Amino acid sequence: MLTGTYLVLITVATMIAGIGVLLDQPILIVGAIVVGPEFGPLAALCVALLRRQPHVIGRSVQALVVGFLAAMLVTVLSTWALTAAGLVSRDMLLADRPLTDFIWRPDALSWVVGVLAGIAGMLSLTSKKSGSLVGVLISVTTVPAAANVAVAGAYGVWTEAAGSALQLVINLAAIVLAGLLTLVVQRSWWRRVERRSTRGVPRQRADRPARVSASRRPPRDAG
Repeated sequence: MLTGTYLVLITVATMIAGIGVLLDQPILIVGAIVVGPEFGPLAALCVALLRRQPHVIGRSVQALVVGFLAAMLVTVLSTWALTAAGLVSRDMLLADRPLTDFIWRPDALSWVVGVLAGIAGMLSLTSKKSGSLVGVLISVTTVPAAANVAVAGAYGVWTEAAGSALQLVINLAAIVLAGLLTLVVQRSWWRRVERRSTRGVPRQRADRPARVSASRRPPRDAG
């Protein structure tokens, strides 16, 4: 899971989102979440938790932790470079940002959005429908928060960095929890369907010999 392509994509997504945070531009945030690749490790983590596969759990967690840490580190460096070039500044982060201010202010809706994203992600995985679009929904809850952590950390605005980090942790936890519960419910449902179907098969087989034997009963003698 932890590949070069994955690291490049999550890093590029976080850098784009970091610029979007400073400019208070939702269009850049949208562009960043389209690039984000973290849906794969999150989905694998949910499935591995259900199946109790420690090695897959470890690889998934490694991909998420290393991926986000690397992406945030590079975003910090890129923020410093853009600041040195005079393209962005600390004042941009401290200014009013009505369109992206919610990123570092987690609340109850953070859990709601994360849970909904986790449910949608697992349903798309099991039904094989709209996987790319659901991946975008997953990134909505993760990439912008990681980018805000990096940008706020680069400028030493630790209150905002802490709030963004909490937002990221809440979203990841909600996605995994909701995804796991969705898989548990689906597995219970399909087991119930299978039990019902297997109960009907023996009855049909039991009735069939009786009908066959009746049809093959020899005729009575005329005398």
